Amino acid sequence: MSRIFSNDGKSIMLALDGYYFSTKTAGIDQTIALLPQLIENGLDAVIVTYGMANLYTESFKNVGMVVRADLSTSVFDARIPQTTDILSVEDALKLGADSVISMTFPGADGETASHKMAWDLAKAADNWNVPYMCETLPYSYHVTSPESNQIETIAAAARIGTELGADIIKTRLTGNPADVKIIEAAKRPVLVLGGPKTDNILDYFNYVKHCMDVGAKGVAVGRNITLDENPIGVVAGLNRIIHQNGTAEEAYQSYQSSFALLKA
Repeated sequence: MSRIFSNDGKSIMLALDGYYFSTKTAGIDQTIALLPQLIENGLDAVIVTYGMANLYTESFKNVGMVVRADLSTSVFDARIPQTTDILSVEDALKLGADSVISMTFPGADGETASHKMAWDLAKAADNWNVPYMCETLPYSYHVTSPESNQIETIAAAARIGTELGADIIKTRLTGNPADVKIIEAAKRPVLVLGGPKTDNILDYFNYVKHCMDVGAKGVAVGRNITLDENPIGVVAGLNRIIHQNGTAEEAYQSYQSSFALLKA
């Protein structure tokens, strides 16, 4: 866990596992090239695929590495919330992984399979003393209905992940102060999904500040880092909020300062 979370018990995690779920993967490989600067600015861990861990072995040696153990059953149609298991804990350990992750989809048609996958991974992870992270997404990857974005529903889904044996929960929040109920229900450290790419970075920093205020232990961000014109600045801003207890405005200042250096 100390490879995933900083000494303060919080984490800035970069999600690079998009190749397993979507064709929208622009910026991922380019962001990997920036890892030394991202780590210097506060990045704690990455989520990667098996192939990526093999391709970029040297890049990941100085950062916590969480290996994705499941793959979408329909990479070309992200609306389908179904995955299949493709990797064991032993496979991940051979790569030098610090943790493994899979999704589960409470409420979806295929929830039985995703729950069983989570249970099997959690048991195997326990045997190897490896943290297991469960990404609990009610109904689907995205918000697809009012029910899928209800605080009570997300909280119940988060607790299912814990009941299946997760050491860390990754899930979405709604932006409402009552999100604290999701954190409380999880009973495990919660890392919040980065969410869709936003064009207003200050709004995004305000959302992250909200997440920390309600008790999250950090974020797991993909596109809001990899698709930004200044990935280093985004991480610097997240570091200001998550590890330095700064405000969204201070995070934005860090982003702007880093952007200026990038352009210099």
